[in-house]
Amino acid sequence: MQPLEIKKNVHWVGAVDYGSRDFHGYSLSPQGTTYNAYVVLDEKKVLFDTVKHGFSEVLLERLRTIVNPEDIDYIVVNHVELDHAGALPQLIKLCKPEAVFCSPLGQKAIEGHFKNWRDWPLKTVKTGDSISIGKRTIRFVETRMLHWPDSMFSYIPEDKLLFSNDAFGQNIASSERFTDALAREALDQAMTEYYYNIVLPYSQQVLKTLAQVAELGLEIDMIAPDHGLIFRGEDEVRYALERYREFAEQKPGKRAVIVYDSMWHSTEKMAYAIAEGLNAEGVPSRIMDMKRNHHSAVMTELARCGLVVAGSPTHNNGILPYMAAMLTYMKGLRPQNRLGAAFGSFGWSGECVKILTDHLAGMGFELPEEGLKIKHVPDEEALAQCMERGKALARALKAKCGE
Repeated sequence: MQPLEIKKNVHWVGAVDYGSRDFHGYSLSPQGTTYNAYVVLDEKKVLFDTVKHGFSEVLLERLRTIVNPEDIDYIVVNHVELDHAGALPQLIKLCKPEAVFCSPLGQKAIEGHFKNWRDWPLKTVKTGDSISIGKRTIRFVETRMLHWPDSMFSYIPEDKLLFSNDAFGQNIASSERFTDALAREALDQAMTEYYYNIVLPYSQQVLKTLAQVAELGLEIDMIAPDHGLIFRGEDEVRYALERYREFAEQKPGKRAVIVYDSMWHSTEKMAYAIAEGLNAEGVPSRIMDMKRNHHSAVMTELARCGLVVAGSPTHNNGILPYMAAMLTYMKGLRPQNRLGAAFGSFGWSGECVKILTDHLAGMGFELPEEGLKIKHVPDEEALAQCMERGKALARALKAKCGE
């Protein structure tokens, strides 16, 4: 298995996992992912991160084509999560490095994950620390809660190269290694999916980190993340930084996502009528049936939407399970600056709309209209009411977007 030289004497030695279909609770199908590791050959030979347990032999085969693993002097652990540090014990045992560098919180994470850590030559580094490895210098930047407390960047100024661990990642399994080999639309979709299903809760930390990178004056012409493809060249790097700023700012888009589940199509009919009202007022929408769409797809769609319209019939004095699961997942990702609205049908007790409304309010969504519930099967009058509710929501969204 061949490595890839991404800069002179800097090689990608990671693993591609075509079989992975679930990552952090969201669906990767049909993409899979990569576990990127990198080695820098200088007076000191440095391995940046490892791979998930089970892929260590892939890493080692690539590594052996360019350097004897026993000649690795340093290992840098930018992130202790096991998709990047799963092979760390094996690599330390084989390489016997002089030092294993991690952040202070990285050491605590290592102590919590690995039983033999006391035998390891751990050295902690913090923002502003640097080490010389010969012709190159490695500078460290802590990026706490992006997306674990231990996370950090490693930067090589001589190469204008940023090893960014999980930041700027995408879950793409491919023989390609660079983003400029992928159609922009496909790359943007992968970045959006990754951000809105993993990084979104830490958007304030993203903005702080982008400001920190600017303050530190880091010149970057390559970003090498731990998942997916590498950004090379100033244009690609600028695109990555700008997209992350846009993701983190979470400005509401003039678009709605309507998510629902239905037992006998009554709630479904309401969803389509609400969509007609939105569209009539110039707000496009996407209707997503939770029986047919994964909750991660809803979050990816939410990146473009300033309005979430949630629907369910009453079921056992509650809401249908797919809707409950989706809203719980969404709440954990903490989207900001959204409007919300609830709707649903019922037969006798009718708790659905209140429960949905409470979910939306609990996420901090603005609720410009009362929830709408219809008893039994919606007739023409009821569907007209749904359409009017859609129009009212569209007007509220346009106002929020500054129109």
